[in-house]
Amino acid sequence: MDRYCVFGNPIAHSKSPEIHAAFAAQTGQELTYEKRLAPVDGFAAAVHAFIAEGGKGANVTVPFKLDAVKVAQALTIRARAAGAVNTLHFTEDGIVGDNTDGAGLVADIVNNADVQIIGKRVLLLGAGGAARGVVLPILEHRPAQLVIANRTVATAGALVEQFAALGGEGVVSACGYADIEGAFDLVINATSASLSAELPPVPASVFAPGSLAYDMMYAASPTVFLQFAGQHGARLRDGLGMLVEQAAEAFSLWRGVQPATAGVLQSLRDQL
Repeated sequence: MDRYCVFGNPIAHSKSPEIHAAFAAQTGQELTYEKRLAPVDGFAAAVHAFIAEGGKGANVTVPFKLDAVKVAQALTIRARAAGAVNTLHFTEDGIVGDNTDGAGLVADIVNNADVQIIGKRVLLLGAGGAARGVVLPILEHRPAQLVIANRTVATAGALVEQFAALGGEGVVSACGYADIEGAFDLVINATSASLSAELPPVPASVFAPGSLAYDMMYAASPTVFLQFAGQHGARLRDGLGMLVEQAAEAFSLWRGVQPATAGVLQSLRDQL
């Protein structure tokens, strides 16, 4: 039976085994999927040990997404663009590193929330690893404008330089939080502020009527960011769907079968 796992530290909280078990049952794929706690300074050794045991692929979560770039012998275009790897595929030709986070975010927005990105004004809060991983997939859906706002404008500016040619002239821009102008159809919180129950310093005016506010974090109750957005007329969505959709993308990469996600997402939602 083919073996897969997710590497992280900590890892006990991971829902990935449950998600992939559901995908396997649904699609008739025979596989096992486990959690693996890797030492903070021993990720590469843990990966090679899993391969030696017959592992076929692995997901990668905090804090190893940059380490996984170094372990991979080849990177997909989206992994190279993200500068991080969350999915490893062990092939006859070596270890391939991919990044399914951005595809998962976009799939959740477009397919599950039924919000189209094409022609819309999009505001991305934060310019760290989480933000970097989603810029390319967002631009592939042709927004009218993508503004990346960050405390350190130079960090956001570096992202703009990397992706400007893909978006077309004037589509991608950077600014500080205090310099955000106008209202947006889609506001994505890619900062870690929700982990500490803090609010990114954005004005209420960023939310256009009927806009979608999306927080990559998820919890049983809305995050501070989503509460703030809801008070100003936005529709709300947390990152649980992104988690399920990025897993579906990885599952498809490994098994060549695209699982349905709606039932799995609802099951996880019911457990929160």
